[in-house]
Amino acid sequence: MKFERYGIGIIKGLSVTIRHLLRHPTVVQYPEQRLNISRRTRGNELIWNQEKCTGCATCAKSCPLGAIEITTSTNPVENKYAVEKYQIDTGYCIQCGLCVEACPYAALYFSYNFECAKYRRWELVQDKEKMRETPERKVSGYFYPERATKLPRQTLLIERITEKD
Repeated sequence: MKFERYGIGIIKGLSVTIRHLLRHPTVVQYPEQRLNISRRTRGNELIWNQEKCTGCATCAKSCPLGAIEITTSTNPVENKYAVEKYQIDTGYCIQCGLCVEACPYAALYFSYNFECAKYRRWELVQDKEKMRETPERKVSGYFYPERATKLPRQTLLIERITEKD
């Protein structure tokens, strides 16, 4: 063993620590500061477009867990199905995206919302009134690249945005 270089490892370790100590922090103070997330993110909620939906139930058939429940009736006046009940149990949903990809009429989208914690199990069931697109519930660009080009660019940790309430 050579004792002439004793302490070099400690000095190298301290130099790394001091360099990172003097750097600009790359964290975000979460509730006050938020980042724009990716355009193609898959949130915890689904958005349903009633005008585009024909009631074919392809989304319910493609769901591997059976989290989508759809009930339709025939409408003889317009010669098409009328959607009476459309529910998604987000407690069972694994956000795989198969339902969004399977919809032939582009009536189902993922939202950006990922803060969906609830206190009661029955609050996780979304019906068709809760699944509409609103200013708070924006559609993500997952599986729809034409929508993704219209969404804001993802911010990095260095470029922060601040929400003003």
